[in-house]
Amino acid sequence: MKFYLAPMEGITGYIYRNALYACYDNIDRYFTPFIMPNQNRCFNSRELNDVLPAHNRGMDTIPQILTNNAEDFVKTALELQEMGYKEVNLNLGCPSRTVVTKMRGAGFLAEQQLLKKFLDEIFDRLDMKISVKTRIGMEDAEEFYELIEIYNKYPMEELIIHPRLQTDYYKNKPNLDVFADALSLSRNKICYNGDLFTRKDYEAFTAGFPQVEAVMLGRGVLTDPDLVGHITGGTLPDQERFKGFHDLLCSEYEKVMSGDRNVLFKMKELWFYMIHLFPDSEKYAKKIKKAQHLRDYRAAVDALLRDRTMQMPGGSEG
Repeated sequence: MKFYLAPMEGITGYIYRNALYACYDNIDRYFTPFIMPNQNRCFNSRELNDVLPAHNRGMDTIPQILTNNAEDFVKTALELQEMGYKEVNLNLGCPSRTVVTKMRGAGFLAEQQLLKKFLDEIFDRLDMKISVKTRIGMEDAEEFYELIEIYNKYPMEELIIHPRLQTDYYKNKPNLDVFADALSLSRNKICYNGDLFTRKDYEAFTAGFPQVEAVMLGRGVLTDPDLVGHITGGTLPDQERFKGFHDLLCSEYEKVMSGDRNVLFKMKELWFYMIHLFPDSEKYAKKIKKAQHLRDYRAAVDALLRDRTMQMPGGSEG
């Protein structure tokens, strides 16, 4: 099985990816948060920093592009190709209302004729690998059966399917019936994405879909950065390793961000997920959330790691 890191805007940037790679190194492919080009430019400064080869050494990194404009997609892909990238990923899955209302991400799925014209152009003009990350439709799962006919017309490197509708956001359960149909109908290689948070989740999924050769993990890895290790090697939670990951991540953010506030915003965003590794940690979570300075934040984290023992969600203690 191949394991991919899902692109999550504002969270899985190059600093997070490098810390994960340095401390765990069990992800096969790292997909970047989306680049959103326009007619004036391919990248803003944050996007450029995220894809610079110097910031992605040793990792199999795939840049993701979010647009409904074929010219902008092609221009950006060519820039990335010049940097040495051999593959780009098209975002047809983002469910955010601000993205969808502009007919981007999952919003593009509702305009199938325009989508087909877009795909015609990018596959015709680009001599590089193109993968697609998609949801199964906007409002009705039946939409997927027309979408898969469109997707089958193109030689995709991979079709990554998150089997939810745009209107589901991240609620409700992934539609595994539609995913099963996708496996039988698709002419392209399929990767699964959605709600794999624990080893038990993974084992249940692979028991039902043994033919799947790649899965993409997002919130599961944000919660448990060694999720892949637990899945593949049966490793137990390692509190020292987790602390090393946390401390490296925090120190790297300090190097590129000015002021405690910006660093704390990044770290607190991650603790929304990681706190679930520590049972009965409500009072520590409150101290982390209320910290206004890095010294207070570090003291709160140190207290948590001293007083509580890591436990995998639905799993064993370290």
